[in-house]
Amino acid sequence: MEITGRKLFVKALLEEGVETLFAYPGGMITDIMDELYKTPDIHVVLPRHEQALVHEAEGYARATGKTGVALVTSGPGATNTITAIADAHYDSIPLVIFTGQVPEALIGNDAFQEVDIVGMTRSITKYSVTVKNRQELGRIIKMAFHIANTGKPGPVLVDIPKDIQLQKGSDEYPSHVEIRGYKPNQSVHIGQLKKAYKVLRSAKKPVILAGGGINIARANEALTQFAEKMQIPVATTVMGKGAISEEHPLYIGNAGMHGRYAVNQAIGACDVLFSIGTRFNDRITGDLNEFAPHAKIIHVDIDTASISRNVVVDVPVVSDANLALQKLMEWAEPMETEKWIRRIHEWADENPLAMRRDKGMTPQMIMEGINKVYPNSIVVTDVGQHQMWASQYIRMTKDKKFVTSGGLGTMGFGFPAALGAAEGLRDLGIFGEKHVVCVTGDGGFQMNMQEMATAICEKLPITICLLNNQYLGMVRQFQQVFYGKRYEITCLARRVDCPEQCKGPNPDCQPYVPDFMKWAESYGAHAIRVTNEDEIEAALELAKKYTDAPTLIEFIISTDEIVLPMVKGGNPMTEMILK
Repeated sequence: MEITGRKLFVKALLEEGVETLFAYPGGMITDIMDELYKTPDIHVVLPRHEQALVHEAEGYARATGKTGVALVTSGPGATNTITAIADAHYDSIPLVIFTGQVPEALIGNDAFQEVDIVGMTRSITKYSVTVKNRQELGRIIKMAFHIANTGKPGPVLVDIPKDIQLQKGSDEYPSHVEIRGYKPNQSVHIGQLKKAYKVLRSAKKPVILAGGGINIARANEALTQFAEKMQIPVATTVMGKGAISEEHPLYIGNAGMHGRYAVNQAIGACDVLFSIGTRFNDRITGDLNEFAPHAKIIHVDIDTASISRNVVVDVPVVSDANLALQKLMEWAEPMETEKWIRRIHEWADENPLAMRRDKGMTPQMIMEGINKVYPNSIVVTDVGQHQMWASQYIRMTKDKKFVTSGGLGTMGFGFPAALGAAEGLRDLGIFGEKHVVCVTGDGGFQMNMQEMATAICEKLPITICLLNNQYLGMVRQFQQVFYGKRYEITCLARRVDCPEQCKGPNPDCQPYVPDFMKWAESYGAHAIRVTNEDEIEAALELAKKYTDAPTLIEFIISTDEIVLPMVKGGNPMTEMILK
């Protein structure tokens, strides 16, 4: 039987089990949208901007483990997705992005809303292709889903010209595909793994460094069991947060530029570093010559290209994290690490992770409030100081998930990703049981704040914790510490008639815009402003009770708060600024 390409498109989504599609209409996908209108089994979400749309698909994928699916039109619809596609690429998030394209006969003629989106995204996708033959449509869509969620996950883009959508062809959608040249690793080299285990067993001061690959592979339980059996302390990267419960006695904290003092000291002093699911980016390593200088380094990662790319390792193991840990458990035996763990705790006692409690409301107090009021939740952050405070003070347990933009560090990610996570909970059937909390800043939030309309229309009762310090805080922090308090274009309250040079807030400052309370209420959301620590818990409890719409809680924090500890870029991670 022959059917149109647009009918096969919808059939393919149904065959792939797609329940939610994030889509924005336009001329080159109107035919597909018309077909979706006839399909009640797919919930189509209408965001307000295509960048936010793909972030929502990301949030959905991160919350559920399923592939996020997006559909946009050609031209600006397609180009608006690029930042979010890059974000998914760096954090290994499985997405399939469909873009409309002008008819094949017009490609290359500078037609209205024609762009080479495949060329533009080739370096930030696992696979990017324009469908040029109606008979290939089904196979290409199947390939897209297969590539996106196998091996190292990532985004795949399929560009579909308008004439392909209308042409008739086979109604067959393949149940599987064989892709020449694409054979993701599905095993572990036992010889290399045994070598890694032998090196680990020889250690007197071992550390496990767990990255985001643990969360992606759903290897959290396996990691916990392995650490317990071997009695090895576990550190995490920011993306690895939640790899092991932070209540576990073997968990020692986050490593890196804003990590814990004790953790960076432990990595600097360890004799074996067992790293798994991390690609050793510069925010973790600092000065490469001084990173774990006394250690033999074992690196387990599903991506061959990630191993020894940044840090030359002693024992490489190409494997899925869960598979490697399950195999290691067959050999694991307890090690004598009590003295080493005691030393790490001494470092923690020397320089504990804490903010002052005698100067009013602090970000730590806000995060502690979230921990108390939202024990069963997905915490989604934007990017900036608030992100680092959340990574430091949000306590991850088996009932919580931490979602953030890591590799690309995309401001504007948090709010739409939180909406996508909430849509995911709806599809998982636990909407209302598990809450979604968005931790954001006044800068990043304004980059995609238009998605409040999406949240209202979708009836997503997320809690938005907006930390307002009136600045682009992370850049301001660098200006404060390293640039003599020359606050160039980081004050969000600055007006054109302000003094040319300003060293910070003063009595002559103009009112901040927007008024987030009035703004939220204009959309029909709930709005609460918190100015002191006594109001934190009550505000969070009230937000939790509102189930009809989102709640925006604006926390007014000091502009002088900075994220500590911190390491100046390029310095060794053991050289931390503590005060």
